[in-house]
Amino acid sequence: MVNVAILERIFWFDEQARRNRFPNASTLSHRFELSPKTAQRCIDAMRDRFGAPLEYHPSRKGYHYRDDSFVLPHFQVSQDEILSILLARKLLSSTSGGFISRDIERFSHKLISRAGGMGLDIGKIDELFSAAWTGHSPVPADTFSLISRSLMASRCLRFTYRSPATGCRTTRVVEPHHLQYYMASWVLTARCLLRDQWRKFYLSRMDQVSLTKETFIPCPPNAWHHLFDGVFGIFQGGNPVEVVLHFNPFRARWIREQLWHPAQRM
Repeated sequence: MVNVAILERIFWFDEQARRNRFPNASTLSHRFELSPKTAQRCIDAMRDRFGAPLEYHPSRKGYHYRDDSFVLPHFQVSQDEILSILLARKLLSSTSGGFISRDIERFSHKLISRAGGMGLDIGKIDELFSAAWTGHSPVPADTFSLISRSLMASRCLRFTYRSPATGCRTTRVVEPHHLQYYMASWVLTARCLLRDQWRKFYLSRMDQVSLTKETFIPCPPNAWHHLFDGVFGIFQGGNPVEVVLHFNPFRARWIREQLWHPAQRM
């Protein structure tokens, strides 16, 4: 079975070549934030594994099809895999300013058409499934896109950050390492060059976000995983404190249904 991420690259490259837009390894790597070698391997796989009659055009510096009648083979994508993608689009539709859902929906249409429908209808999925967030912190699509690119390319980010405690705004330059989805809010873990410390930043509190030209070598996970270990949700402090909570018998019925902390004892 072909990896869904690879399928998306193949479909995109196939469409570009079919429209005589002469895509190449550079355009493919830029579109999907790949290394040039990985992009070239994807092109080679189209020719070697799927028999795509791709031919390089020197003057246009890109590929086109020698035979316009070529059609990509039928890929084995299961109904459950497509349903998972559609549900991801639905569940995350409002949390990233539409950045995730827009791209996933576009790809979902391609997958469904290539797989012959499989009885799935995007409109019906929207009727049958939904998600509701309490305390939802929306993020503009441009902000989410820039931060995603900075994570994948290990490039520094510059933004203005608003403190919820004081309301003051400071300009930060950070080295992003991890993006966490917590209680319907996106939170970035990064090394702040201003404070020279690890910090967590809510995307909804960022303004004037931009990529800098500086790149960095990411630190290993053990350098920043302490920000996720021994915490309650997203909150962390000094030494752990044991907490005992008492609930009356009536309210305890609801408390038992949810996991509040991985180390809890009921």
